[in-house]
Amino acid sequence: MLTSKILRPFSSAPIRHLNVKDKNNVIRCVSPFVSSGDRRSYASQQEQDTGHEGARELDNMKCGRMQTVQLNVCKEEEVQRSVEHIRGRLKDPEKGLWGVVNNAGISTFGEVEFTSMETYKEVAEVNLWGTVRVTKACLPLLRRAKGRVVNISSMLGRMANPARSPYCITKFGVEAFSDCLRYEMHPRGVKVSIVEPGNFIAATSLYSPERIKAIADKMWEDLPEVVRQDYGRKYFEEKIAKMETYCNSGSADTSSVINAITHALTSSSPYTRYHPMDYYWWLRMQIMTHMPGAISDRIYIY
Repeated sequence: MLTSKILRPFSSAPIRHLNVKDKNNVIRCVSPFVSSGDRRSYASQQEQDTGHEGARELDNMKCGRMQTVQLNVCKEEEVQRSVEHIRGRLKDPEKGLWGVVNNAGISTFGEVEFTSMETYKEVAEVNLWGTVRVTKACLPLLRRAKGRVVNISSMLGRMANPARSPYCITKFGVEAFSDCLRYEMHPRGVKVSIVEPGNFIAATSLYSPERIKAIADKMWEDLPEVVRQDYGRKYFEEKIAKMETYCNSGSADTSSVINAITHALTSSSPYTRYHPMDYYWWLRMQIMTHMPGAISDRIYIY
């Protein structure tokens, strides 16, 4: 549902490429590649033959300008192959590519001592290095068009939260990468924007009671014995129960995110940062990023 909602506003715009990736039903990658002269579009998923929901949503749009192609943002060779695919179908490659939106992401939970290094690496490979990998591969074309890069971060890329360190680390990284890229691309005429959505768990279906239980069971099984003994099963289960309360939380209406992406791609003066979130999260983010930590921690954490 989220995939089709994001792509629909672009169906009548001059979109060159649309890129969607599903992995284990938790990754959502929507990377519109936009050019001003060609109205065909391409949409990619990780595995074309598995009938994932994202691919079905795109096919059901019945858009003659869009085709599905394969792309895994974690694989350098697939990214390079996709960029060559784009370049080969541009009417005039020297005019470049107008825009790229990086929205590949996975999310998980768990306190630092409950989280394996493998989990940290897996989340970073998609959320952070996938963004860097795709952006770097597209920059030569984007520079020629003096185009746009739109990176989807999160409010958790500006303020941390307990039990979300794998996700927060990667989104803080996306923020830093985007800022550095914006400074460097300014002389080249390329504009870089960051979209920092608030809580849209209800819209993205990232968590369900079944998935949380599966993650928790594996997490407990893999814990070092000393961690199990020190924290105890009761504490662990209390944290899991708290996580389950978030399954249907947040907004189910993604229009504010879609509008932010659209503005970043099409406005003559795109914003550096967009904050599609409700007022509670916006105020919390301002307090946690502008007030002393001793105060903001006391209000929201302890």
